[in-house]
Amino acid sequence: MRLRSIELALPDPAAAAAFMTDVWGMAPAGVEGETHYLRGSGTFPYLVAFARSEREFVRSTTFVCDADDLAAIAAKVAAAGWPARAVTSSDPGGGEGYVVELPDGELLRFLVGAGEVAPIAGADLPVKLTHVVFNASDAEASGHAVEDVLGFTVSDRTKGMVFVRCNDSHHSTAFARAGFASLNHVAFEMADIDAVMRGIGRLRDHGAVPAWGPGRHGPGANVYAYYIAPFGPVIEFSTAVEKVPEDYVAGAPEDWTWPPNRIDQWGISDKDFDGLRQAEERFRFHREWDAEPLHV
Repeated sequence: MRLRSIELALPDPAAAAAFMTDVWGMAPAGVEGETHYLRGSGTFPYLVAFARSEREFVRSTTFVCDADDLAAIAAKVAAAGWPARAVTSSDPGGGEGYVVELPDGELLRFLVGAGEVAPIAGADLPVKLTHVVFNASDAEASGHAVEDVLGFTVSDRTKGMVFVRCNDSHHSTAFARAGFASLNHVAFEMADIDAVMRGIGRLRDHGAVPAWGPGRHGPGANVYAYYIAPFGPVIEFSTAVEKVPEDYVAGAPEDWTWPPNRIDQWGISDKDFDGLRQAEERFRFHREWDAEPLHV
C-alpha cells in the first residue's frame, strides 16, 4: 500500500495552486471545473487536489493498494462499523475502492486500479507525498484503530506523536497528541537534501522562512523544513525517511528525547510553536457523503 494524494477544499483553489506551482515547486496536472490538480516528478498523476468550497476542510487522503488489501480493509471496516461507502474515483488516475471515516473523523480513501503516469524531469519537483499527519483527540486510540482495522503498523511513539506505516517507509501518517482532530501537516518527498535546501532558498527568495527547520527528525530520521502556506495548512519539504524492516521494534516516548534546548538531531532548528499550532487547527474533516453498507 502507498500514500498517493490529499484532497483539500478551500475558498480559492486557484491561488493555492499558483503558490504550490510558482513558489513551492510542483507541476500542474490539470483543472477540472474548479478543482486544481498538482503533481510531482514521480508516477502518481497528482499529489494534491484543491477543490473550491466556502469552508476549509480535508476531503480525503488517498492510498493506493492491491485487491487483497482492499478486501481486508472492507471486511474489517464493516465489522468495526465505521462509516464508509464504495467509490469510483473521478480524479486523474481513476480507480475504485472505498472511502472510510475513522473514529476521529479522518477521511481515508483506498483505491485499486488507479492509473499512473510517466515521470517528469525536475530536480526541484517533489517526487511524491512522504506522509500526511493528523492531529488527534486521542493519538493512542487512533494508532490502535488503524492497526486493528486498516492493517497499518505503529512504528514509534514519542511524547508528541504516534507514527504509523503502511509499507517499509517509517511513517506514511502519524497522529499528533493534540487533543483535537485536524490536519497537522503534509510532507513532500524531495529527491535529496540538496533539493530540500534549494527549496528553502527558493522560499527565502519569496520572503518566506521556515516555521520549523531545517533539521533532522528522530523517528524516521528524515530531513525537514516546515512552512505555513499562505492558504492555511502546514506543508513540509522532507527527504530520506528511514526504511524499516517488518520486525522493527516500536520505540516509546522515553526512547526519543533531546538534550535541553534541542528539538532535532542537528540542534540547529528553531520552531514557531504558536504559528504552527494555529495553522494546524484550520483544516478539519468534513464528510460530504452518506455512509452505505459495504457488501463484503
